[in-house]
Amino acid sequence: MNPLLLRFFPFMRWQRPNQDTLKADLSAGIAVALVLVPQSMAYAQLAGLPPVYGLYASLLPVVLAALWGSSNQLATGPVAVVSLLTATALIPLASPGSGEFIVLAIALAFLVGLIQLSMGVLKMGALVSFISHPVIVGFTNAAALIIGLSQLNKLLGVPIDTSGHFLVGLFGMLAEIGRLHWPTLAFGLGAIAIMVGLKRIMPKVPAVLAAVVITTLLSWMVGFERKAEVSVAQIAPEAAAQQIESWRQLQDRKGAIDREIREREAAIERAEPRDAVELRYEADLLRIEAEQVRNEFDQVRRSLRDVRFRMVTATDEQPLRFVTDEALEPEQQTDGRSWRVDGVDGESVQMNAGGRVVGDIPAGLPTFAVPDLSFTTVAALFTAAFVIALVGFTEAIAIARAIAGRTGQRLNPNQELIGQGLGNLAGSFTQAYPVSGSFSRSAVNLNAGARTGLSSVFTALLIVLVLLFLTPLFYHLPEAVLAAIIMMAVIGLINFKAIHHAWLASRHDGAAAIVTFVATLAVAPQLDIGILIGVGLAVALFLYRSMRPRVSELARYSDGTLREAQRYGLKASEDIGLLRFDRSLYFANVPYFEDAVLELAARHPNAKYLVVVTKGINEIDASGEEVIHSLVDRLKARGVTLVFAGLKAQVLEVMERTGLDEVIGKENIFRSTDASIAAVQARVAAEKETEQAKD
Repeated sequence: MNPLLLRFFPFMRWQRPNQDTLKADLSAGIAVALVLVPQSMAYAQLAGLPPVYGLYASLLPVVLAALWGSSNQLATGPVAVVSLLTATALIPLASPGSGEFIVLAIALAFLVGLIQLSMGVLKMGALVSFISHPVIVGFTNAAALIIGLSQLNKLLGVPIDTSGHFLVGLFGMLAEIGRLHWPTLAFGLGAIAIMVGLKRIMPKVPAVLAAVVITTLLSWMVGFERKAEVSVAQIAPEAAAQQIESWRQLQDRKGAIDREIREREAAIERAEPRDAVELRYEADLLRIEAEQVRNEFDQVRRSLRDVRFRMVTATDEQPLRFVTDEALEPEQQTDGRSWRVDGVDGESVQMNAGGRVVGDIPAGLPTFAVPDLSFTTVAALFTAAFVIALVGFTEAIAIARAIAGRTGQRLNPNQELIGQGLGNLAGSFTQAYPVSGSFSRSAVNLNAGARTGLSSVFTALLIVLVLLFLTPLFYHLPEAVLAAIIMMAVIGLINFKAIHHAWLASRHDGAAAIVTFVATLAVAPQLDIGILIGVGLAVALFLYRSMRPRVSELARYSDGTLREAQRYGLKASEDIGLLRFDRSLYFANVPYFEDAVLELAARHPNAKYLVVVTKGINEIDASGEEVIHSLVDRLKARGVTLVFAGLKAQVLEVMERTGLDEVIGKENIFRSTDASIAAVQARVAAEKETEQAKD
């Protein structure tokens, strides 16, 4: 087949469809879809989005990543780590679940896709090597812990403050454990028990889907959700109504200030420098006011959490009302339930006496729309998009390599970048948020017998059917069950043994893993900062190792081989200094190389020859060439000859191009270490004979 055609349409390399292949791919596609439907809704919730956006992210991204990727079995779609990164990137910019939050999530998907596609086209797949394995291990463990703990409030039915530091919000939630909602906890633990039990007893049954079906039916049967929407006038006594009115006013004011701040920021980008100073001042004043309003809003909201209402049934004299326990009169008839204020939307007060459920999921396919790509939006999201693009691709290619180890398929990282990039780009036009490869669904896809990426096409078609006809069935699905699904999914990501293994392999790698783990927890919810700290440390440690490489003085062992003199307690020759340098010679480590050679010369004051064993030097740069030139001249002035042994061809080529070989002397350059030592020993012996003859 034409290589150019395969380059632009890589799916044409798939096995030609036949009855067996189609049957296998269809079976695998159905199996993945059964896991993807509940997982996608759960991960959308983790990302701070309504559940339906997880289903939207399971359409075009799934298909295009399979068609233009290089792995036949990699299952793309919403995943835990990328969903959490999406939430942490957007929560400082907008309220989770709000229209603005959704717009930003879609724009983020576009930027992630654009970065991945650009990297793939420019063949920059190797760039992910900057995120070393220990850094990924540390980040994944921390992210998995954060993901699991972030779902505790939904599992317990206890509110959590997500506006500040994650750990502070977590401790605040645990302080309110007394407000635990037992029915919510029962549904969450029940879902976990179903998933664990089915995996052990009936592993072929899709445990996640079974948990969703069973708990949704139970939720509908027992009336788990109890909601009511009333006006402020139906709240009693007057003090409680005033608190709710204050909540509404502060919420409106907070939204108005946020809009004004964004308008000022947009104006700053267009303004002249003189006008921009005044606009920045106004924006700073608005931020101060926004912080004050936010604090007042949080105080009112927290105070209302403690207030419990009773629903007083309507009479001929009075309409239905919600009265606080303290103000309830003995003769008033209630429904016997304890109600709480769940939120304020305009003039309506949302009351709740039950647990939270998914609620209405819009039926139908997502509409096609161009993402919001204003300069302000791109500037605010670009750093997070870059981190998500790298982390998402690293996760996807790691999964694809694990699968290829079993199937023997050859992977192309740059093609996989193109596939992931196109998936995210196309998804942004159909209301999807950033996606990546999923380990659990890829394993299901492989074990179900998928032969080609056509299985992912079948998966997306089944998601289409769900969106068109089945969304009403998920109304009564408890949010605690989605939290349980997420927690079960990330348990497998926690692997502290991998951090210990990295420490055993290299103290520097272990330190990078531990620092990344601690930093990610410390800066949560800003997880992108955590991984950037890890990457920066890993690069710094690499540079440190390369700046101070292993340098060893050599001596002859009893078996005639050259070994490290200090390690084996060998006595070095007084006439010849032997030094091995185990790293390429470049600008960062030339001072260390120079010091090592001069120190060797100082330890052997009577030596006329210093031999540098260069088997570990794969290349030298201009700085390396310059320091060798300087050392040769300085030592020659002291009557010491510098000899190079074991030079590789590419290093010798640099010396020949620069004329360094003439400076050293071609007679002092050897390809073989033994040959160099033999030649130098012969010279030393000859020089001694000459001196004795003179005497």
